[in-house]
Amino acid sequence: MIATLNRVVELVEQTLDGPTELTALARQAGTTEYHLRRMFSSLAGMPLSEYVRRRRMTLAAADVLGDGELLGIAVRYGYGSTEAFGRAFRAVHGASPAEVRRGGGPLRTQPQLRFRLTVEGSAQMDTRITDRPAFTLAGHAARVPLIHEGVNPHIQAHIAAIDPSEHARLKRLGDTEPRGLLQVSADVDPDAREGAPLTYLHGVALADTAAAPDDLDTIEVPAGEWAVFRVAGEYPAALQAAWAATATDWFPSNPWRLRPGPSIVAVLDRSDDFATATCELWLPVERA
Repeated sequence: MIATLNRVVELVEQTLDGPTELTALARQAGTTEYHLRRMFSSLAGMPLSEYVRRRRMTLAAADVLGDGELLGIAVRYGYGSTEAFGRAFRAVHGASPAEVRRGGGPLRTQPQLRFRLTVEGSAQMDTRITDRPAFTLAGHAARVPLIHEGVNPHIQAHIAAIDPSEHARLKRLGDTEPRGLLQVSADVDPDAREGAPLTYLHGVALADTAAAPDDLDTIEVPAGEWAVFRVAGEYPAALQAAWAATATDWFPSNPWRLRPGPSIVAVLDRSDDFATATCELWLPVERA
């Protein structure tokens, strides 16, 4: 995976004036574009699309400081108009091309990334692989923005709006693994961009043969394998740290890759104030 990600960086440098074709590269590397984009985002700390934009605007800045026409520079870097180019330029540098041309700055440089293997892994990860038949996730869903660190206030507000008696009803409905009340994230952007919308469902898992009540939102989950990570500690910090460690430690060390599908958190035990908890993180996987 480290070698493949460095090939992605090389491909970006070769295609800064056009689209970066990841599908063929992923196929050559024996993986999927979905997994490649998720690993890039997790390890680089930014989506691949954002890295491409930053690299384009880093090189474009040198041209802007010259005397070439801005439209020609925009077209050279894959933009069809000076307006679109200007928006991308300002998003990276904090100033328009005209302002930079007049004043010489400000300029923000994105160096070319290089991924390297760091030997860590001193902390064991409590993981199991389980092959599950198809099941249904049923509960109450909402569209919320993705937040990587800390409590997500949008999810908090969604859960708080659910009547306490409804939690008890959902618990009675759940009849298969993952057990208990579940925190489900679905339709997540493959780049895992901060603020990107996702579907959050607060609910339970039902066997494929069970019918969900009509008043509940549902997500149909096909049969497949799951990596299940058991996490205990401060909530949600320990869970978020374990989520990050799946990309930095577990996937590079094991013959599995992410496949499209919802990620699920099952809270097994918790303190009264929810400051600490024991959880299971369920991620859909397939053999690499």
